[in-house]
Amino acid sequence: MRWWDIEPVLELERELFPHDAWSPAMFWSELAHARGPAATRRYVVAETVDESGGRVVGYGGLAAVDGTGDIQTIATARDQWGTGLGSRLLTALLRAATDFECREVLLEVRVDNVRAQRLYERFGFEAIGVRRGYYQPGNVDALVMRRPADTEPDPADPSGSFDTSDAPDTPGTPDITERHQGTTTHG
Repeated sequence: MRWWDIEPVLELERELFPHDAWSPAMFWSELAHARGPAATRRYVVAETVDESGGRVVGYGGLAAVDGTGDIQTIATARDQWGTGLGSRLLTALLRAATDFECREVLLEVRVDNVRAQRLYERFGFEAIGVRRGYYQPGNVDALVMRRPADTEPDPADPSGSFDTSDAPDTPGTPDITERHQGTTTHG
């Protein structure tokens, strides 16, 4: 994710999380820590490209501090639910955690978001606690989940695969783009 992705990401953020959407300043602050040799963040976007141009359909971000990764945010457009895009975004963030040499990865998920919890469980995350009233202003609890670095995804579930390099390049399939130091890498 780069600065020019913030506005389309904010549109999606407001649509998906109308009561507790991140502010522009929150994204700017996170991206300020995503560049250079001392970077501690990695943010990715997924875009579709067609005749009318491109559209951001997903995004995610990871912070890494002292060997612990923390998935700060991950979201996909509603019309992308069930397509495997969430798995691809999560895979990109877990690769970033590996790049940052994280021993574990943590995340918070709304207790009422069972769909997301199932995705995280397929990737080896386990519930370790609850943060009461974490999501405001709705006062919704967050389930805290943890994944050790050596955890493998469920081999019986192909959507949990970390290796997406042989996935078909289907027209209209969102592309997850990671940009590092002025270069573009597609994952």
